[in-house]
Amino acid sequence: MIIKEQLIFNSINIEMKRTHHCCELTKKNAGESVALIGWIESLRDHGGIIFLDLRDREGLTQIVFDPNQNNYGKLLSELKPESVIEAHGLVQLRPAETINSKLFTGEIEVHAEELLIHNISQTPPFPLEDEKAERVHEDLRLTYRYLDMRRPSVLNVLKQRHQTVRSIHTYLDEQKFIEVETPIFFKSTPEGAREFLVPSRMSPGSFYALTQSPQQYKQMLMVAGVERYYQIARCFRDEDLRADRQPEFTQIDLEMSFIDREDMYKLIEGLLQRIWKEVLDIDIPVPFPRMPYTDAMNRYGVDKPDTRFDLEIVDFVDVFKESEFKVFSGVIKKGGVVKAFNAKGLADLTQGELKQLEESAKLLGAKGLAFIKSEKGEWKSPILKFLSEDEKAALKTRLQVEEGDIIFFAAAEWDRACAILGRVRLEAAELLKKKGRLEIPDDRYDFLWVIEFPLMLHDPEEDRYVSAHHPFTSPVPEDTSLLDSDPQKIRGQHYDIVLNGVELGGGSIRIHQPELQKKVFEDVLKIPPDVVETRFGYMLKAFQFGAPPHGGIALGLDRLVAILAGRESIRDVIAFPKTQKGQCLMTQSPAPVTEKQLRDLRINTVDLDI
Repeated sequence: MIIKEQLIFNSINIEMKRTHHCCELTKKNAGESVALIGWIESLRDHGGIIFLDLRDREGLTQIVFDPNQNNYGKLLSELKPESVIEAHGLVQLRPAETINSKLFTGEIEVHAEELLIHNISQTPPFPLEDEKAERVHEDLRLTYRYLDMRRPSVLNVLKQRHQTVRSIHTYLDEQKFIEVETPIFFKSTPEGAREFLVPSRMSPGSFYALTQSPQQYKQMLMVAGVERYYQIARCFRDEDLRADRQPEFTQIDLEMSFIDREDMYKLIEGLLQRIWKEVLDIDIPVPFPRMPYTDAMNRYGVDKPDTRFDLEIVDFVDVFKESEFKVFSGVIKKGGVVKAFNAKGLADLTQGELKQLEESAKLLGAKGLAFIKSEKGEWKSPILKFLSEDEKAALKTRLQVEEGDIIFFAAAEWDRACAILGRVRLEAAELLKKKGRLEIPDDRYDFLWVIEFPLMLHDPEEDRYVSAHHPFTSPVPEDTSLLDSDPQKIRGQHYDIVLNGVELGGGSIRIHQPELQKKVFEDVLKIPPDVVETRFGYMLKAFQFGAPPHGGIALGLDRLVAILAGRESIRDVIAFPKTQKGQCLMTQSPAPVTEKQLRDLRINTVDLDI
């Protein structure tokens, strides 16, 4: 009889002799002596004969322990699932009636001759079968994330992430890029997203900021003559979290010299084409369609449109500018717009569903959500009595209104009206999909370049211009003369790559002349010269030493993998994600530090009633 304690403690010094993974053995291996090692998936006692499913990263194999040939029965009965064992034995064919056709190794089983126990597991806090685990609260799964990752579905996502990164490295190497790591500690540039600050012990009172992106470093690499740089870069932002946002995330970051926008489009289309082929075995057609920012907003109400379905927004300024309905005509006279779209087939939505759409519109500044239903052979709406026959005819013709449709309106300044109907359009599409009246295939990939964004936006609160993207974006050459007269009309050489309503990434051709960059900082953005010197002086100095024309882009790797894996949240594709409160439940961080650590950094903590 083998002693349990000896098996546990002596196995530390045993040389492991795995011959195969648990997914490899087939009937061709019958008669071979093999060694497998992994986790116990399940144990079954069939009249004294023990059947054990052994699982490793790659798959599952059934192990058989016969009490007539060994004395492991009592010991195995004390083991629990997720214990780690090593089994040596002979591969034998299963009896025909016990073949498991759903399992790659289902035609064979290993009859154990030797057993080594490497670790006895406690009962896991939740079942690790995929279907059961998905019903467990996410907080519990994240607390025991190392168990959650044993599930095949989670492991497969990590494998897909690995495949994606491997494809990126291979493709960019073929395109003559050089991988360069840039610092994570940077200087604070507080005009962007909120940063994580890191106190410097060696420079008391001074702080690093964790990089939001390698933006300025990669531009310096272009000045340095690297010409083609990339990195799988870790980035950090201290922002409120949601399904597609984490405090630390990963970018596919690259920059190129001596290029224009066409070069960037071709490069990224080739990269995504390669990834989709190698990870999903899907051929993506190129080139991708291109859509100016104003068209995207006018037609879809958002700068990252989901073009897998129609429900397009239509402008009705010309129809309602002289309307007796003062809500519409009054907005137009103040410089606003009236827009509408037809949610085809949604006229039978419930009062609750209509109320939810109205609440979504109000969150974006709407006072309400005007609508017209077409049902039972007539139009129904509280606003119908205010509309002329010509106005109703224009609505019917332009929106192709039929029985069972509902029209939604927005009357406001242009950007707000677009945003309101953009949100309502997406929510209406989801309702139509649930009712089976709109097909939005999950396996359809509509890639799109959104281009020609405005270079500047006006901030009415501060009465100044701000960068629509970032202050390093170069204007479209023919619009540069407008810097002095009308910055809002300038188009930037900015481009976003969009997939199914998700922004995969964005970038731009950069400013590389010091005079133009300084003009944008000081004359347009009204950043004081001393602040410009403090934050960007080194960059302006570098541009005086032969800075090449250059441009770049950054794609969100987490978001990209989530789409490839068919996951809603990027938390599902990150090995150790944070919760929506920015916490790691497994390691219980963030956590307090000692008084000595604070003294070394010359930091005092205070309680503020905020």
